[in-house]
Amino acid sequence: MVIARPVRVALFFGLLIGGFLIIQAFRSGPTISFPPDKRPPVRKGADGVDPNWEPTGEPAGKLVHADDSYAADNPNAPRANATLLALVRNEEVDDMVESMKDLERTWNSKFNYPWTFFNDVPFTSDFKRKTQAVTKAKCYYEIIPKEHWAVPSWIDKSLFDESAKILEENDIQYGAMVSYHQMCRWNSGLFYKHPALANTRWYWRVEPKVHFFCDVDYDVFKYMEDNNKTYGFTINLFDAPQSIPTLWPETERFMAAHPEYIDKNNAMEWLIDRQRRPAHNQKAQGYSTCHFWSNFEVADMNFWRSQRYQEYFDHLDRAGGFFYERWGDAPVHSIALGLFEDKSKIHWFRDIGYQHIPFFNCPNSPKCKGCQTGTLTDGEDFLYLEDCRWNWFKYVGKG
Repeated sequence: MVIARPVRVALFFGLLIGGFLIIQAFRSGPTISFPPDKRPPVRKGADGVDPNWEPTGEPAGKLVHADDSYAADNPNAPRANATLLALVRNEEVDDMVESMKDLERTWNSKFNYPWTFFNDVPFTSDFKRKTQAVTKAKCYYEIIPKEHWAVPSWIDKSLFDESAKILEENDIQYGAMVSYHQMCRWNSGLFYKHPALANTRWYWRVEPKVHFFCDVDYDVFKYMEDNNKTYGFTINLFDAPQSIPTLWPETERFMAAHPEYIDKNNAMEWLIDRQRRPAHNQKAQGYSTCHFWSNFEVADMNFWRSQRYQEYFDHLDRAGGFFYERWGDAPVHSIALGLFEDKSKIHWFRDIGYQHIPFFNCPNSPKCKGCQTGTLTDGEDFLYLEDCRWNWFKYVGKG
């Protein structure tokens, strides 16, 4: 049978359009259909249903799963050159133990990576006894060198006191607490210089009083190493712009002096977006305030040890904002990664269920229990406005 030419043309374009739509559907990933009475809510500030409602499995790429070779007493275990890392005080031991129990139950009991604890004073025998009892892996207890913890000589105390009053007036938490500023500075640019970490490449930061909800059956450090990743996060938030008013201007000064350090595949758009929270961008003088919440981070210390990062940290350190403002390690790390690293090397661990009050990362997975799927917070609804993952998804993706 001969088909008329107009019909053939119509069929051709119909097949073309159909093929295009099929390709687009595969590219955009799985679409979830919910009954009208069970459709998850679209929260304030969100671009749609939280992607944590999507069925979540292990990440794509090369994965190494646990076997008997990961035994704690095997000196030839295939573990990466890595440690679990915690900055913690003696009086926080019970909260630290609870965090350890969660992570050991869901992950580390299968891989037996060592724990390294840091404090600015010696750890007590009680702290050592309670923490070592939670894990078969080795535990190390380290004191931070005084020169790494002390307030730098170029910080003017009277100016700090005056600045602390301004931070308090702006309701900036811990603004007047010297030790908090010291902690932020140490976490930003000094922890990886500790002699105990000199020969270690990877770390997973763990804080007291956090929770882990999902069984993870692959070696997270080997995933990072084998898939060319630099940094992994779970939660991505906006910061309080009143705490960092000059962080971005100082960053711009550094960029102007060192344009060669800016990666061609950077995440600049995520850093300077002004559409979602324009007031934040304005108060932070051009910075969106988006940052990875660094109480959870899995990262390659070789990035922090690089010349580009070390020079950036030194520039910020000399500017004084760790004390005259409240520059945290979260925005400092995030800005550096967003500018100086290939954004494809930054990974959202959507499969790792995690909570640091008041925020969650809770995926839709049969491996998770104890958290509510797709819930960012169990606090007030306004906290959903602090979610900056949507900007990350927009400018970078969900990988």
